[in-house]
Amino acid sequence: MLEHVDPFIGVDATDLPEPSGLAATWWWPKPQVGNTHPGAVHPLGMVSACAYSGAYPTGYGLYELSTEGVPANLHDDLVASGFTHFQQSGTGAIRKYYNYMRVTPMLEPLDELGRTWNLTNEQASPGRYRARLDSGITAELTVGPKSAVHRYTFPAHADARVIVDMSMGGLAIPYGSTVPLRAHLESVEPGIMQGEIVVEGAPLSVHIECDVDGWRQLLWYDRRLMPGGSTLAFDHIRPTTLRPFGFMWGGPTTEGQTVELRMGFSLRGVDQARKNLERDGASGGPSFSRRAQATRAAWDESLSQIHVETDNHQRREVFATALYHSLVKPSFAADESPFWPTKGPWVFDISTMWDIYRTQLPLLTALQPEKAVELANALLTICEQEGNLPIGYRMARGSDRFGRQGSALAHTLLADLAKLGLPGIDWEWALVHLAADLRRTYGEDFLQHGLAHPISHTLDIAHGYWCTSYIARAIGDDALAGEFERLAGRWLNAFDESTGLLKDSTFYEGTKYNYSFRLVHDMATRIALAGGDDSFVALLDRFFGYGADAVVQPGVAPGLEEMTEGYALGRFEGLNNEPDMEAPWAYHYAGRPDRTAEVVHAIINHQFGTGRGGLPGNDDSGGLSSWYVWASLGLFPVAGQSIFLLHPPSFHYSTVSMARGTLTIDTSGFVEPTPGGPVQYIQSASLNGEAIEGSWIDASVVHEGGRLHLSLGPEPSDWGRNVRPPSWGPEQEV
Repeated sequence: MLEHVDPFIGVDATDLPEPSGLAATWWWPKPQVGNTHPGAVHPLGMVSACAYSGAYPTGYGLYELSTEGVPANLHDDLVASGFTHFQQSGTGAIRKYYNYMRVTPMLEPLDELGRTWNLTNEQASPGRYRARLDSGITAELTVGPKSAVHRYTFPAHADARVIVDMSMGGLAIPYGSTVPLRAHLESVEPGIMQGEIVVEGAPLSVHIECDVDGWRQLLWYDRRLMPGGSTLAFDHIRPTTLRPFGFMWGGPTTEGQTVELRMGFSLRGVDQARKNLERDGASGGPSFSRRAQATRAAWDESLSQIHVETDNHQRREVFATALYHSLVKPSFAADESPFWPTKGPWVFDISTMWDIYRTQLPLLTALQPEKAVELANALLTICEQEGNLPIGYRMARGSDRFGRQGSALAHTLLADLAKLGLPGIDWEWALVHLAADLRRTYGEDFLQHGLAHPISHTLDIAHGYWCTSYIARAIGDDALAGEFERLAGRWLNAFDESTGLLKDSTFYEGTKYNYSFRLVHDMATRIALAGGDDSFVALLDRFFGYGADAVVQPGVAPGLEEMTEGYALGRFEGLNNEPDMEAPWAYHYAGRPDRTAEVVHAIINHQFGTGRGGLPGNDDSGGLSSWYVWASLGLFPVAGQSIFLLHPPSFHYSTVSMARGTLTIDTSGFVEPTPGGPVQYIQSASLNGEAIEGSWIDASVVHEGGRLHLSLGPEPSDWGRNVRPPSWGPEQEV
């Protein structure tokens, strides 16, 4: 898979072929851009490094702040003022933008720091980024789990320099800059500098090595050099008094001379930053090639866990890049929490659970179960130290929890891990925090009034109780399990029986239609509430645009009237956003897996493509890309319920390294899918030679591996119509 990854997919505004059929009826409310970046990253690593233009939201690229429609340009051409670290991946308006410790190779005087140069000859592959500035300098970047290595190739010049700006961060959009609160910089010895800045309440340290014989090594402040100065410290920094400051190396270069900068990072001081650089094998002398190769090998190992067969190079590229984007975040940084002193798991850039809990976390559980367990323990530790299981968590004190998005979403991950029986979690400790978290924030209204608004939180919290009841029963607390099972039944209070939809409420980035087709744990009752199979399918058909006219998507800076009319359609958002990404599989529970096949076929073949504009919306830390991976394989995980729903795959043969064994998915009657081409339907299915009558498989079985065979055909069949996926309907407490 490695050689097929294109890190540039999703960096520009959506540029896909004109959709047809069902796909043409879906309305996109969110920015039509993937918001990815092509910089160097390590699988689930702490550090990233990329060219910096100040553009929204990663710091790379062309665009202004954009939360709706087509993004407007901040720059007409690709430019960079240097190369920064800790970029987000595919997110939207999170207001924690990082881009710390900008490194700028220059031929100009220090006064010119902050100007931009045009970028040309960009190249990127997993773990490595390269570009040429129009100053004539070529930049190459690679990273380790907790380090970055920069290599710059200079033209001949009498006074070249490499500048590290420790004062800047954030984006070049209104209110997008990040100002350090405190700083301490030190010149240690020739070729070594180190420092710490406190940003958003987090102390970020760096240890830097630079081997350049004959060059000057200096601190600088307010674009003025400090000859002879060995330390620079600030106890209080205000935005109005901030002046730039940092490190510099400078001197003459010959044509083609390379300068390497090696940076180790830590949130626990400069000594640990130095040790991290050593552990990453990037210290003590030129190490760019060695570090780049090690990171490439790490990506090769991660990406080789799934194999797909196709003669279509473009589809292979889209799939390989989706898998790559699925493994960029969250950032695992064991022993690095700056907020409590103990060793142990710490994970940041969970941006956010609302984006990743349905698709990316089940993929992580399948491919790297030990990482899923580490994440779960990190979440529980955060809850113990800070009082909440976070919805979002970043490298910042008091980081945004995005509580408006959802509630109790971590409970789904913990329930799936418990049902798989994965080792490494103290379940009694986990139950304490899971139970306490359910009573916080919107959970108080849920307990006192039987529901919470925004009404989608009622579904979240009810499902959280259902997930937690399993863990309670597994450790023998039957009384608590019974109480939680009854409280889980309150999901019913969210629905209006007269419409079969959710009650009127406010909704985060959507309407009641986008949230009404969530896969609740008791879908049989949910369908009955809507009037039975036929009525429920009719609601879904309207939602997915069967028989509807094509829509016009929002343009640049859409007005309120245009957005209001779009939302009034009550239409599927088509993977442009997260709220309804599981809705295509609601058909399974009404005995219509053929409809799921049609909708999923339209999404996969119309809304993902190659090139810089190949994504339909924000990739959101891999949540969108993980959806594509699962959908292409013919499996969809129901988060927290430990089942996989089946549909026709996009490849005739694939293998997946699941938690306990290799799963092979093969087909008969397969036809290579194309945009606007025929839909295929499952005629029959078997696992290890035994027929599967229903449209689902228990996750514990799938994770053992084996051979899943799907027989496909051009017309719907009776498969999956009568044996429905499981519904769990305990005694209801409403």
